[in-house]
Amino acid sequence: MIGSAWPYINYMPHLGTIIGSVLSADVAARYLRMKGEDVVLVSGSDEHGTPIELEAVRQGIPPKKLTDENHRKVKKLFERWALSFDNYTRTESPVHIRFVQDFFRKIYSNGYIFTEEVVFPHCPRCRRFLPDRFIQGKCPRCGFEAARGDQCDACGWPLDPSKLVEPVCALCGETPSPKTTKHWYFDLPRFTHQLESYVKENPRLPENARNFSLNLIREGLKPRPITRDTEWGIPAPFPGAEGKTIYVWMEAVLGYVSATLEHFQRLGQEDRWRDFWLDPEARTVYFIGKDNIPFHTIILPALLLASGEGYNLPWTVNSTEFLMFEGQKFSKSRRIGIWIDEALRMFPADYWRYTLISIRPEVKDTSFSWSTFLEKVNSDLNDTFGNLVHRTLTFIGRHFEGKIPTPEALDIYDGEMLKVAKEAQKEFERNLEQFKLQAAVLTVMDLARKANKYVNDKEPWRTVKTEPSKAAATLYVAAKIVKTLGILLQPFIPSTADVLLEKFGVKPGESRKLWDELRKELASGQKLGKPKVLFKKTSLEEVEKKLKELEQAGKKEERISAEELSRLNLRVGRIVDVQPVAGSRKLLRLKIDLGEEGVKAAAAGLGECYQPEELRDRLVAVVANIQPVKILGVHSEVMVLAADDGTGKFALLTPDRAVKSGSKIR
Repeated sequence: MIGSAWPYINYMPHLGTIIGSVLSADVAARYLRMKGEDVVLVSGSDEHGTPIELEAVRQGIPPKKLTDENHRKVKKLFERWALSFDNYTRTESPVHIRFVQDFFRKIYSNGYIFTEEVVFPHCPRCRRFLPDRFIQGKCPRCGFEAARGDQCDACGWPLDPSKLVEPVCALCGETPSPKTTKHWYFDLPRFTHQLESYVKENPRLPENARNFSLNLIREGLKPRPITRDTEWGIPAPFPGAEGKTIYVWMEAVLGYVSATLEHFQRLGQEDRWRDFWLDPEARTVYFIGKDNIPFHTIILPALLLASGEGYNLPWTVNSTEFLMFEGQKFSKSRRIGIWIDEALRMFPADYWRYTLISIRPEVKDTSFSWSTFLEKVNSDLNDTFGNLVHRTLTFIGRHFEGKIPTPEALDIYDGEMLKVAKEAQKEFERNLEQFKLQAAVLTVMDLARKANKYVNDKEPWRTVKTEPSKAAATLYVAAKIVKTLGILLQPFIPSTADVLLEKFGVKPGESRKLWDELRKELASGQKLGKPKVLFKKTSLEEVEKKLKELEQAGKKEERISAEELSRLNLRVGRIVDVQPVAGSRKLLRLKIDLGEEGVKAAAAGLGECYQPEELRDRLVAVVANIQPVKILGVHSEVMVLAADDGTGKFALLTPDRAVKSGSKIR
């Protein structure tokens, strides 16, 4: 079983998301299928939990509507990225929901779940408890100021909402107050020794996964809450737990099992999932980003042990470091990065697949840059691999009637080149057996470079005129290496590799037999297909042009309908009080009279454009129905509208004659 971390479906995945999980898992699965292994590749949309509910609240739509749409989009995009999932499902799948509830009933009956009355943060304004991402504050461990209630994005540590420093409600910015509630807990500490042994005695775990997990265990494992006071999620199946849902991380990791189960149910093979999960000879392999380590090396193994069913523990958890974008974190709001839908509008999927795997952050954080992308596409794919393929097939077509030539004899250099190819194949295999995907793909490209040098040294364009038998030997060796490269690159650039291998008589879809093709002698006299340009060079100018097109398309997509516009409550308000905010040059605290709607608070970055006395008693346009937020600790209930000409000097929008406060803008 190959599993990739389930993408959280509250937004579109970006390049960092795809390399950390789904793309890496796909490469591994394709390789293992090529070797003849019985593989099932599973993942799905992670659609429960507070981030989804929070985003749905902000958009004013039901969570199910949000996840239905996002799941559909992402699943279709994954197909276009040539991700070969046997089952890409979702946590709203009835199979998953039923499996999770049955699983936790079993753990409950085994005595590993207990209840406890706890004091939990509660927002008096929103009238709701604040689990996970409904609350944010300062991390008590590293001091990161935007830590979430379930995990700190800076240090990766799992958190308890009640432990956050200076917490605020993520919806309205209100400081929460403590309130008692009842929750169900998983007794994780009871598995401390088993988990420590598992982590220490598993030599296949990468260093980052092992060290992070052992540090967690040594600090002392704590009981983990299973339930949440949220409406969106799988209903908790415990007696007396009405109105509670299961914590998303406690149920999502069980998706690997339920997705396997669902896959074989669809095939009418109800019990085959057991071969992957209960047979000790089977292996379960996970591809994740380093921020997901504790959930796969601690939480999942403990849950599987608690069931008492004999599930296989993770054979390995292949965890990458982070991919940055030109030295910065991906950020949709700041337009830093490329998202997977945008990527395919710019270049074919294989260009991205090869580039991302070749810079895969296996031992440290790495950074994507456009200069790196250009180097990988132009130098590696086009000039090295593509050039070797094209010159070899073109020469055979021109001088040998498009048939693989029959060599009369191979000289020492020919034999050495074939030996180099065989050694590269072995090195490739060693790397992929350890899931060192970056090293494996670089090994293949190094072989292509050596093969190009070999062809240059042998000069078949000269020997075909004077010693045709030597040219035949050269082209035979080159063709054999081209076919080998096509096979080895199939897991990485499958669409391109399939086009190439079809010219050698290997039909697309025969990937499970590909490794056997490496053992076969090249069929002399076999007719090859006509050569075709596999890649096209690109340039920084072309990249910039495509980025501009994306930006323009994005602006078009931002257009809203008249119906959507009518949802905005636009009003004229009178500023009745202005106060500077300590520690900020720009931010001002305003009080704005909206007539019958009362006086509302606003935070506005106008301090460098207006003096406070210029703003008092001024009529301004505001959006009066925004979700309240806190900006630098300032509570803001309405948004003041201003014009921005790009110079940073804002101009407030005001009516051209006096109107009463609260007048509606139409």
